[in-house]
Amino acid sequence: MTESTINKRKKVSVRTGRRLQVKNVKDNYDVIVVGSGIGGLINAALLAKLGKKVCVLEQHYTAGGFTHAYQRKGYEWDVGVHYIGEVHRAHSPLRKIFDLVSEKRLKWQAMDPVYDKIIIGDESFDFVAGTDNFINSLSKKFPDDQEAINNYVNLVRDISFHSNKFFAAQALPRWMVKAFHWLRPKLVRPEYFQTTRQVLEGLTNNQKLISVLTGQWGDYGLAPNEASFLMHALLVKHYLHGGAYPVGGASAIAREIIPTILAAGGDVFTDAKVEQVIVQNNKATGVKLSRDLEINAKKIVSNIGYINTITKLLPEEVQQQYNLKKQTETMKRSGASLCLYCGFNGTSEELGLDTTNLWIYATPDHELNVANYEKAKGENGEFPVVYISFPSSKDPEWNERFPNKSTVEIVTLANMEWFEKWLGTDWNKRGEDYEALKEQLSRKLLDKLFEHKPQLKEALDYYELSTPLSTENYQLNDKGEIYGLEHTVERFKQPHLHTETKVKNLYLTGADIMTAGIGGAAMAGVITTMRMQGLTKMREIKALIASG
Repeated sequence: MTESTINKRKKVSVRTGRRLQVKNVKDNYDVIVVGSGIGGLINAALLAKLGKKVCVLEQHYTAGGFTHAYQRKGYEWDVGVHYIGEVHRAHSPLRKIFDLVSEKRLKWQAMDPVYDKIIIGDESFDFVAGTDNFINSLSKKFPDDQEAINNYVNLVRDISFHSNKFFAAQALPRWMVKAFHWLRPKLVRPEYFQTTRQVLEGLTNNQKLISVLTGQWGDYGLAPNEASFLMHALLVKHYLHGGAYPVGGASAIAREIIPTILAAGGDVFTDAKVEQVIVQNNKATGVKLSRDLEINAKKIVSNIGYINTITKLLPEEVQQQYNLKKQTETMKRSGASLCLYCGFNGTSEELGLDTTNLWIYATPDHELNVANYEKAKGENGEFPVVYISFPSSKDPEWNERFPNKSTVEIVTLANMEWFEKWLGTDWNKRGEDYEALKEQLSRKLLDKLFEHKPQLKEALDYYELSTPLSTENYQLNDKGEIYGLEHTVERFKQPHLHTETKVKNLYLTGADIMTAGIGGAAMAGVITTMRMQGLTKMREIKALIASG
C-alpha cells in the first residue's frame, strides 16, 4: 500500500462523546441522562429539540452503549448493532425518529433481499424482504402449510400494529398504570399473553416450520417455549421488509445524534460513572459521580436497566422506603453471549461475502438444543444457536476506511456461571486457564464459520473472543446480559417496569421499559420523553417526529 493511499483513507473515530473534565460541567442542566445507549441518546436528543439542556453521562470510554464500535489490529467491529429493520424505509416511524434526532445526518444502507438465512442441519431457509416475498419463499419450502404461513404473517402484523394499545401505560402517569394493566387484557388479543410456542402450535402442527419461523430467537435470547409472542412478533415485523446498516459503521449512530444534544447547550461525557442518584425529600435532584463530583438537574433519567437503577443508583434507605429491592428479586436478567470478532485479508468481493446473516442450528428442537448446552456448561456442548454477521459487507464506506480487509462476527449464548472463577479480575490478566478456554471456544466458533464459508479459512488474520466478563467489564451488566430483562410473558405484566419511578423526577428509559433491540430501545426513548413532558404536551413530540 502506497503512502498516498494511506493518506486518502477515510479516517473516522469510533470514540464518541467527550471525556469528563470538571471544568466542562455546566451548572444549570434541565435533565441528566445516565447511560448513553440508544434509549438515552434519543431521549436526550428529543429533549434537546424541545429546548432542554441535557447532560448525558456514560461510564465507558465511548458513548453509544451496545451501538458503539471498537478498533483493534487494523479492524473495526460493532458490538451489538448487526442489522436494524425499518430504517431504510423513508416513511417508517423508526426512520423518522432517527432522521429527527440526527437531523438527517445518519444514513442507512439496505442489506441484500435475503436478510436472514435459517440453517437447520443440512437444510436452509431464506427470509426475503417484503411480506409477499417472505411468504412465497417459505411456501416453496412448505407447500402444504401455505395457509398457516399466511395466518402467521397476518398475526405478526396485527400484533405489531396494535402494540401501542399494549404499551400505552408507559406514557401514562404512574398512578394510572395499575388500572390500565387490569383493563389491558380487554383491549388486546390473547396472544399478547402467550408464549411463542403456544401461539405457533395453535397455527400449525409442523414442528419444522415452527423451528424455521422462530429461527431469529437469538435476537432476544429466549427459546420459543419461554419467549413472549409479543416480543417475537415485534421482532419479526421489524425485519419483515429487510434489514439495514448505518453508513460509516455502528459508531455513526451516536456520532450523528450527539451534535443535536450539543447544539442545545447540552453535553455528552464519557468516563463519567454515576455512583448514586441524589434524593432529597423523595425528589431526585442530581447525581454523584465516582470522582466525588455532584451534578444537579431538575430531572434524572436512567438508561442502565431497571435492576441496575434500583440496586446501584438509589440510596439504600430509598430502596427500603418503597420496598424496591423486593421487586427486583422477582425479575430475571436475559442471557449472556460469546462473540468472536474476526478479521480477514481481502475485500468482501474477493472473499465471496454478502450481507445475509446466518442462523445455524444443529437440530430443529430449539428448547432441547438449549437444555443440552446448559447441561454441558457450554465448554463441551453443541452451540444451541450460532449467528454469523458480515459487517464489512454491510457498510458501503468500509473499503474507504479499511481497504483489502473484511470482518465477521460470530455470536452464541453463554452463561456467566461458567466464568465466575475469574470475576473481579482485570482484562487481559485472567491467566492461562481463561485464555485456554477462550481459545477452545473460539476454535469451535471458527469451525462453524468455515463449515459454511470455507473460503475464509486461509484468509484469517486475527480473532478475539468476547465473553460475559467482557460485557460486565465494559457495560457494567452484572451477569453479562445483553438484552436487559428476560422477555417472558410475565416480564410484560410488571406494572413497575414503567417510565416513571416512585421517586419524583426520576425516570427510566431503554429496553427494560419496552423491548430488546435498537427499535425497542429507541421507542423507549420516545415514550420516556412523552411521559416527562406530560399528557398535555405529547402532541408536541408527535409533531416533531412527524416533521422529521
